[in-house]
Amino acid sequence: MESFVWLLWVLVGAAFIVAEIFTLGFVLFWFGLGALAAAIAAFFGAPFLVQVLLFLFSSVVMVVMSRRIFADYFSHGDKDFVKTGMDSLPGQIGTVVGMSSGPLKEAAVKVFGSTWTAFPIDDETLLKEGEKVEVVEVRGSSLYVRRKTDALPDWRES
Repeated sequence: MESFVWLLWVLVGAAFIVAEIFTLGFVLFWFGLGALAAAIAAFFGAPFLVQVLLFLFSSVVMVVMSRRIFADYFSHGDKDFVKTGMDSLPGQIGTVVGMSSGPLKEAAVKVFGSTWTAFPIDDETLLKEGEKVEVVEVRGSSLYVRRKTDALPDWRES
């Protein structure tokens, strides 16, 4: 029986690799390759303890390395996501439909067909009806905006 231990490792490796087909995580494949490494060691006459340690070490190392590679190359940063709902509002242009009033200079701004409560980002600006504003930030259900001017930048005027 001792001479056919490598065959058992091959069967265990094949079972892990086939089981990987039916799972969502990419883990069992590496344990299958680790079992195949143990099978090679068994074929060349390594003691059973060495085979088990080789199986465990190689499997764990491959799982850790693959997680690191997948995290670096297949993860999605913020730039890859499509922003929807309130996340898409910063940077958008809206129109003031209700003038600033009250101590916080509250106004009504229409962005994408919805009317929002808006406040100027600086506490000095008064928003007038019909003005174009840019959404700077969304806090809760309120927008913080700044007046959008069509004036050319200073370097373009000369």
